[in-house]
Amino acid sequence: MTERIAIYPGSFDPITNGHVDLIDRAMAIFDELVVAVAVNPRKQSLFSVDERVTLIRQACGEREGRLKITSFEGLLVDHVHELGAHTLLRGMRALADFEYEFQFAHMNRRLAPDIDTLFMMTSEENFYVSSSLVKEVAMFHGDITGLVPDVVAQALAERLARGEG
Repeated sequence: MTERIAIYPGSFDPITNGHVDLIDRAMAIFDELVVAVAVNPRKQSLFSVDERVTLIRQACGEREGRLKITSFEGLLVDHVHELGAHTLLRGMRALADFEYEFQFAHMNRRLAPDIDTLFMMTSEENFYVSSSLVKEVAMFHGDITGLVPDVVAQALAERLARGEG
């Protein structure tokens, strides 16, 4: 039997408890999960790619060697092929995510017909949480307890205390 590998791509700027919840749930389905941090030159990120990879690693650990964290630049489908996977995992928070994710999945399918996209609904307690919203709340000194892993809350506080962001 071949190993079931899924790729969970995103910017993860920063990783939230919603992302961690999806990772945990996907680990019950797949033999290996690769969290793939996207390098997007069009987006102004608070954390560098290396910082995001480190925060994910600190927040999630290695999960018995079944969780890998990578970064990629360029087409996602090329990275998926490099990793020998055939499944993309995408989180859906609300109806507003559907149109974008639907287009994204169909473009990936057109570019690489051998890659399927699996949509997983976020948990009820995290459906309103997004990285952008967390950063905005943190910027105005709001309480982000329970929205992000502790290591991320600390990194956000340090970054914002230095006047960055």
